[in-house]
Amino acid sequence: MLLRLSSLLSLACLLCAPLLAQKPPGLELHASIRSRVEIWNWFSGASNSSYAFSGNLARLTLRRQRTHLDWQIDWAAPILAWLPSNSIAALPQGPSGLGAFYYAANGNRRTASLPFLKQAFLTWKIPSAGSRPALQIGRFEWFDGIELTPEDPTLAALKRDRVNQRLLGPFLWTHVGRSFDGVHFSRASSNIRYAFLAALPTRGAFQVDGWGNLKIGLLSFSASAPTRWPRQNGEWRLAAIYYHDWRRVLKVDNRPLAERSHDLASIRLTTLGGHYLHRWQTARGAFSGLAWLYAQLGRWGRLDHRAYAANLEAGWEPPAFPQLRPWLAAGLARSSGDPHPADARHSTFFQLLPTPRPFARTPFFNMMNTSEIFAMLTLRPSPRLSTRTEFHSLRLTQPADLWYAGGGPYQPWSFGYLGRNAAGARSLANLWDASLDWQLSPSWSFSAYFGYIDGKSAVRAVYPQGPTGRFSYLELTWRF
Repeated sequence: MLLRLSSLLSLACLLCAPLLAQKPPGLELHASIRSRVEIWNWFSGASNSSYAFSGNLARLTLRRQRTHLDWQIDWAAPILAWLPSNSIAALPQGPSGLGAFYYAANGNRRTASLPFLKQAFLTWKIPSAGSRPALQIGRFEWFDGIELTPEDPTLAALKRDRVNQRLLGPFLWTHVGRSFDGVHFSRASSNIRYAFLAALPTRGAFQVDGWGNLKIGLLSFSASAPTRWPRQNGEWRLAAIYYHDWRRVLKVDNRPLAERSHDLASIRLTTLGGHYLHRWQTARGAFSGLAWLYAQLGRWGRLDHRAYAANLEAGWEPPAFPQLRPWLAAGLARSSGDPHPADARHSTFFQLLPTPRPFARTPFFNMMNTSEIFAMLTLRPSPRLSTRTEFHSLRLTQPADLWYAGGGPYQPWSFGYLGRNAAGARSLANLWDASLDWQLSPSWSFSAYFGYIDGKSAVRAVYPQGPTGRFSYLELTWRF
């Protein structure tokens, strides 16, 4: 099987190379291969918690751009090898790290691969008196929150790393990702960028079969614009998202199993909110701030749903050590949990279909029933090299609720989020981590990461044998 997977990867390279060398007129061809080795030392429990596996993703893109009509076709081939076969325990422990998720999502196979159509869309650039609107139809990747890119590079980085994909995203950090089948329309008017999305998310993320859809529908509308006071060095955005999940699957929440088993009704949620970010340049350096706030209402099966999530951050780029270009940031984040499992209301914030990894770089938690204090230090000694270290102090917002993890639905038959019962404990963990990103050349890039989890009372309640964990990886990407 490993030989078959290696042959598939080699065949993709051989097929791409002559196409890229020929470069037919008017046609752009791009290809990439990303290879990552993940090393997991999960909390000690009833299953194997220490293992390594290989995740790879090959992509081939064909694109043609014209004055009024663009089109793009993107094929993807995920290749997973050495997945752990003995790293899933009974709940409340469940899977030990993401390798166990990949194993379970692909029919309990240690190796898995399947090429599929990642993107295939048309984009019409519609002439108008003002700015040119764009209408996109087909299968595409959607990045919620970055419809407008700030001119200021610090704000652009802040938006990319701390706003982008918190609620909806293609989950590209996984070895499969997800796409969206539907229509997207955007237009700028009076300096405001409007965006509308109607789509069905595809399968994928942990499952190598990314062909089909989920039984989930999305409607999203947003308006964003740069601020004019005191200068154009800020941005506001307002957004509304309607999420309808009509899959008849067992929901993950803090109700008893017997009660949840009788509630297979649809989830229908409306999420309203937005963000504001700003940067001030002073003699003591540049200061930045971010406020992100959303509220939810609707129906969680048979229950009424009311929830919220908020994030506040402040950053400082001191003038000292200009050769390292340091960037310090700190903040608070809180998402609501459900304090009463037996009442008629569900109060846990639901993170929809995000890319959670930028906000939980060791992905053992997410923005559901979580409160945290965090700090970050980024060093940028050159445009091609950056390092970052983070500290997160994590608690469960409501101890009567669950400890949640996951990045949203990826199969029609499984819910997509995991909840562990921490037996009323509140303190979750402290997380320290560090990363390095290095653009070796225009074609090659390298990344490395290490995270250490010091589990507290909530982790100890689930993993009494060993509440500490580690996660690391090495990643190499080739674009040609």
